[in-house]
Amino acid sequence: MQCAVLVDHFRRRHRVKRSANPTRVSLSEAVVVSEQRATEIIAIDEALLRLEALDPRKSHIVELRYFGGLSVEETAQVIGVSPGTVKREWARARAWLHRELQPETAG
Repeated sequence: MQCAVLVDHFRRRHRVKRSANPTRVSLSEAVVVSEQRATEIIAIDEALLRLEALDPRKSHIVELRYFGGLSVEETAQVIGVSPGTVKREWARARAWLHRELQPETAG
């Protein structure tokens, strides 16, 4: 996954709370993200991995559209399907991810 480096950074940061010896990073590596946002990014990555196991093409469409910023037409060209197929699968993938990322309710 293309955002794996960023997700790994958030995972490490989330695991290692502020220590006496902070890690120095270059400006290009520095990412200012709240703990809640880091947790959300990890949850999205984990949900995308589950989606990939169920439907690799939908997962790829999410990566291209959301993370890559490609249009429907550009995504269709990269994957080799029609724009209509991308629109349908993009809508289904978003709905699936929305359900997966909802907090569980007690009861």
